[in-house]
Amino acid sequence: MRKIHIDSEEGLREVAEALLESLDGRTVVAMRGGMGAGKTTLVRALAELMGVEDQVTSPTFALVNEYRAEDGRTLFHFDFYRIDDEREAFDLGYEEYFYSGDLCLVEWPEKIEGLLPDERVELRITVDGESERTFEIE
Repeated sequence: MRKIHIDSEEGLREVAEALLESLDGRTVVAMRGGMGAGKTTLVRALAELMGVEDQVTSPTFALVNEYRAEDGRTLFHFDFYRIDDEREAFDLGYEEYFYSGDLCLVEWPEKIEGLLPDERVELRITVDGESERTFEIE
């Protein structure tokens, strides 16, 4: 496990780099943290690092946003906060995304816990202060 503490948004690039280094062939990242912890902000930093030119926004209502990195890789950003049942993820066709080989960043993974692949990266975000966060990557 890798633990990174930051005290400002500028530290997110280091977290994004560490996350990419931690993938080790895995493509699904379960992003765990409370409301306002900075999950979407981290996705923005990661997308920027990967050369995504589109504006990264939360897929709260769409459930998934797709971005193309400068090297042609695809990044899928999921937000399952508003779903009430895992069947909604089935209706979305989650398997096609999770097993596509493309990077899938999943906010609120606890809503679909039974559908997450065993081979995934776990990312936990703890709010330590107004602009302080601790990121645990395993």
